[in-house]
Formats: sequence, structure tokens, C-alpha cells
Amino acid sequence: MSPKTPEVSDAGAPRVAPRFYTLHDVAVVLATTDAQVYALVRSGELPAIKIGGRGQWRIEVTVLDEWIATQYERTASYVADNPVPESSRQPKPPTGDLFD
Repeated sequence: MSPKTPEVSDAGAPRVAPRFYTLHDVAVVLATTDAQVYALVRSGELPAIKIGGRGQWRIEVTVLDEWIATQYERTASYVADNPVPESSRQPKPPTGDLFD
């Protein structure tokens, strides 16, 4: 199942947006692997629930959205605390302007 569902089913009935994603759905959203998502869930970093007799993992859509927002905040903090040293920066390529 794709994380984005059409608004209308093949039969013409409106579709309900999913409340939960599978591990694979989350992997697609994050452009990573199922194994990486499983590791995030098992470590407790990405909150999830187990359902059914086989214990399949599910991540609530709103929880994933909040987790992604938190990752942006953590990344911004990391970048602010760890600037790239001037010696490591790539020189800008010339643009052809007179004042390069």
C-alpha cells in the first residue's frame, strides 16, 4: 500500500485516509529501508504499536509527522552546534560574472 491513497476508490466511494502505516509504508515515506525503520522502532526512537497475533508493527501517521518534525529540530541543532570548518568548505564555482 502506498502512503498516499486516492481520494476515490475504484468503485467511486470516497476513501478514508489511513490512520496507521506499516513499516514498509514508513520506509517509503522516509526513502529508507524496512530494516532501518524496524531498527528505529525496536530502539524506541520511533514510537509504534504491535497488533494482531503475529505482532505486526504499525506507526500512526500523526506520530510519524511529529517524529519527522523532531528530526528537523535535532538536525538544525546539530548543524548549529557543529559548523563545517572553513577549511572543509568547497569553493564556489565561478558564475561567469565580472565580480567573481
